[in-house]
Amino acid sequence: MVHAVYPGSFDPLHNGHVDVIRRASRLFDRLTVAILHNPLKSSALFGIDDRLAMVRESTRGMANVDADAFEGLLVDYMRSRGASVIVKGLRVISDFEYELQMAHLNRQMNPDVETLFVMTATRWSFVSSTRVKEIAKYGADVAKLVPPATQRRIVDRFGAAAIRRDDALRVGDAEGDGEGDAADEDERPVGVGEGDVRS
Repeated sequence: MVHAVYPGSFDPLHNGHVDVIRRASRLFDRLTVAILHNPLKSSALFGIDDRLAMVRESTRGMANVDADAFEGLLVDYMRSRGASVIVKGLRVISDFEYELQMAHLNRQMNPDVETLFVMTATRWSFVSSTRVKEIAKYGADVAKLVPPATQRRIVDRFGAAAIRRDDALRVGDAEGDGEGDAADEDERPVGVGEGDVRS
């Protein structure tokens, strides 16, 4: 049985994440969505319990998918779970440059672990957790960008103004969606440890 891990901060979970989860779940016997818990990082929009709930609610129809939280080095977590494959989603070229380095470093620390890159579906290639948070904070609708489990919590956090507005994507367009996202600290996939977290 091949057990894969899809690590990240998922703050919040969006449709690009769900797409990668769904596709990766078809490739492996078991897939764990591993959410990094960094108690020293206070900038997270949602706590670890909310993020775990978002993933669990959004993957209820995927029998081989589970959600978990971890701290410290990803390779240590992989060993503890008996997992052998790291799944990473790629949106842009700069994502690949960063993730290639992390894949090599992870393999140096644990030669038994392989990294699989999954290209984000074109329809979600402009979506990032950072952009979702920016749009929601301006009171725009993010329902087209996130699963219902995330949408409900965003509405609870920002109020009814986040439910429906015609300019849902205009704020993101004005901010330059898709350009520079790879450097956004809150969107980069988990690296090898807390100091490298850029999910």
